[in-house]
This record gives sequence, C-alpha cells and structure tokens, in this order.
Amino acid sequence: MSAVASLQRLRRLVVAVPYLWLALFFLAPFAIVLRMAFSQAATALPPYAPHWEGIAQIGEFLSQLDLANFSLLGDDPLYWQSYLYSLRIAALTTVFALAIGYPLAYAMASVPARWRGILLVFVILPFWTSFLIRVYAWIGILRPDGLLDQALALIGLEGEPLRLLNTETAVLLGMVYSYLPFMVLPLFATLEKLDRGLLEAAADLGATPVTAFFTVTLPLSLPGILAGSALVFIPAVGEFVIPDLLGGPDTVMIGKVLWSEFFSNRDWPLASAVAVVLLVVLVLPLVLLQRARLRREMAA
Repeated sequence: MSAVASLQRLRRLVVAVPYLWLALFFLAPFAIVLRMAFSQAATALPPYAPHWEGIAQIGEFLSQLDLANFSLLGDDPLYWQSYLYSLRIAALTTVFALAIGYPLAYAMASVPARWRGILLVFVILPFWTSFLIRVYAWIGILRPDGLLDQALALIGLEGEPLRLLNTETAVLLGMVYSYLPFMVLPLFATLEKLDRGLLEAAADLGATPVTAFFTVTLPLSLPGILAGSALVFIPAVGEFVIPDLLGGPDTVMIGKVLWSEFFSNRDWPLASAVAVVLLVVLVLPLVLLQRARLRREMAA
C-alpha cells in the first residue's frame, strides 16, 4: 500500500506542477495588473495609488468599486477603435498566414522523410536572427527606391516608387512574414501524422483528389489549423514593434496604445485596464472554444 500511496502522491505532484506554473506566472501577474487597473494615477514611484494595501481592505474596496479606468475605455474612441483595428489586422494576418502556410505545410508533409528535416530547418531559420533585425530588413525592402523597387526596375517594371512603407500593407507583410512559422509548424505536425491510407481508400471509393482533400485531409487537419491560428492571432493582436516601425500614423494598434500609456503618459492604472480588457477579449473565446471541443468529444 505504501508503494501505491507514493505513486499516487507522485502523480498528484506531476499534475500540480503545471497548475503551480500557471499560478505563479499567469494568475499572480494578472492579479497585480488587475489591482493596478482599479487604482488611481499618482505622481509617485510607482505612479499609481492602490485602493487597498492588504487583504483586510478588499471588502471595503469592493463596497466602493471604482470603474473609472474601464469606463474611459468606452468613452474615448481611441481605445475601442484601437481594439477593433488590432482585431482586424490580427484576423487578416491569420487568414493570410493560413493561406500561405497550409500549402507549405502540406508540401513539407508530402515529401520523402529524408527531406522533411531540411525543410523544417528552412522554416525555423528566421528564428536564428533577431526579430528586430528582421523587421528593420523589411524597411530596407519596402522604402521608396528600396530593394523591392530596385528588383522591379531590373525586370523592366521601373516606374513610380511603390511607397509601401508606413502603410497598412507594410504592416500586414511584416506580420505575416514574422508569424508564418507559427502557422506552419503545428500544421506540419498534424499533416505529417495523417494516415495516407485514408486518401487511398477515398480514391478507391471514387473520390477525386479535390474531394478527398475536403472530406479527409481538411477535417483531420483541423486541430493544426486551430492551433496555428491561435498561435498567430493572439500575439498579433498585441503586436507593437511591427506597426511602430512599418506602419504609419493611422496604424494605431492596441500594443502601441499600451506602450504610450505606460511610458509616455505614465498612466499605469489606465494602461492596466487596457491590458485586462485585451486579455478578456482574447481568453474568453478560447475558453468557449475549448468547452465546445470537449462537448463534441464527449458526445462522440
């Protein structure tokens, strides 16, 4: 019995480790940010005045809850327009990354096994270079009379400079390029495990390659599509570096608003409220999606 009890304790410990990790590196920082969101800006260090200092004062704080920072997010168009713009840019980035990444991952999974490792290295090769350097490289490509204009001139398409820099197109190009590996890798992992015998069976039953793709390959690769879309969409919503370097004054995404509130305006409570709302906007759909997936699995 002692051996069984020790094994059960070991299992509980193994299960507790990820929960402890989440508590330390997600719940605790979120609690700090949430506390700042319900504080007032102050000329101090740190630049906010909390409404409670200890657990004993939480009840008093809840009785006179102040939602001024959150109400300002709805009253000022800058904030909700930044949210909507960020969601739109992130959605477009996800769609373009999926449109490019799915054929790429499918081709990688279809080649002989000896070539897959080499192709996988090419996909992750950009990670060996600094993210900031790669974004600055796009400035040299997209600026007027840059590498793109020079390449067009070499093939006889010389004309007016394209002037793509400081536009929404430049932001989308930079974000799709930067986040494309996050779409390709989970898709490749899913498609590589696909049983090719299912495609042969579909062909024996009279299905064309297109029909077999939409009835067999696409449904079975749905977990990879969802994982890649989440890995692209979530960081793309809060992206700051790419819009700041490649975008113009009209590309005000929520990441830049957060940076401005924290470091320029030094309004930490308002910036924390922006971060809390952004987290709710991102996490709530993922939780609902996970619950729907679990219901489907239990029903099946």
